[in-house]
Amino acid sequence: MNIVVLGAGALGAYFGARWQEAGQNVTYLVRSRRAKQLREHGLHIQSVQGDYEVNTPKIVEQPEDIDSADLVLLAVKGYHLPSTYPALDVLVEKGAKILPILNGNEHFDVLQERYGVEKVLGGLAFIIATLNENGHVVHTSKAHDMVFGALHPSQTELCEQLQQISEPANFSNTYSDNIQEAIWNKYMFIHAFSGITTASNLSIGEIWEQTETLNIAYKLLEEMKELANASGVSITTKHVEAASENLHKFHPEATSSMHQDRRKGLPLEVEHIHGGALRQAKKVGLTLPYTETIYGLIKPFDGKNN
Repeated sequence: MNIVVLGAGALGAYFGARWQEAGQNVTYLVRSRRAKQLREHGLHIQSVQGDYEVNTPKIVEQPEDIDSADLVLLAVKGYHLPSTYPALDVLVEKGAKILPILNGNEHFDVLQERYGVEKVLGGLAFIIATLNENGHVVHTSKAHDMVFGALHPSQTELCEQLQQISEPANFSNTYSDNIQEAIWNKYMFIHAFSGITTASNLSIGEIWEQTETLNIAYKLLEEMKELANASGVSITTKHVEAASENLHKFHPEATSSMHQDRRKGLPLEVEHIHGGALRQAKKVGLTLPYTETIYGLIKPFDGKNN
């Protein structure tokens, strides 16, 4: 399969390299700064699941330089999504379908509206990874999971092919026959975990010690269950209970990527994750008071040092 990784940060580079390790044709479409870094240092994965090196990754800076593309792995932050449209326009025209693994779910509607429902697969990922000073991927958790599925019947064959090529790759892959449920289930958890850690400016262990603060995280989970149900997706009390339990499975010092970005004074995905939930709630006539509060508390730190 001819795969283009658009957004070769930690997530995109990790899964791209794992596919390459399994023999797939992977091209990394990156900006000039990242291209320079990859050309100088190569693409290395340092992982608890096994190291791997791509000394000469196939790098391009313009989508026109890609001859053939079957699949685009879209692995960018939500606030970078609009900047990918020029490249996606070209690649979709060449016949590629898009597999987004962004947090949240508002991007699916945005991409489908722009490219058509047949062009956008359902996808998500579970992984904790970052880039070091040389741009190498540092993967520190056992989880390295990708879940994908068809959002349109025409995508079934491609999903089957994707499952086939991913089986020998060194990451966990799941071809879900209910990808909407999987997307909303992750969205519910990320919504609560990133929201409570970023708004409180605390690690998850510190939040465990504050019953009142932890209770807000539980309320966020409940609100997302209501929103999913109102949107036609069956997220149940069991999903909420499992997500609540997962909040207690991290190392006490663990926190969300959004909270890490707040600490660094970087742009945040609050508009994509929490703002997106509020916009979807408005469409279906729901109010999400806890989400509104979390959104309001985080928004002032979007891209600002604190």
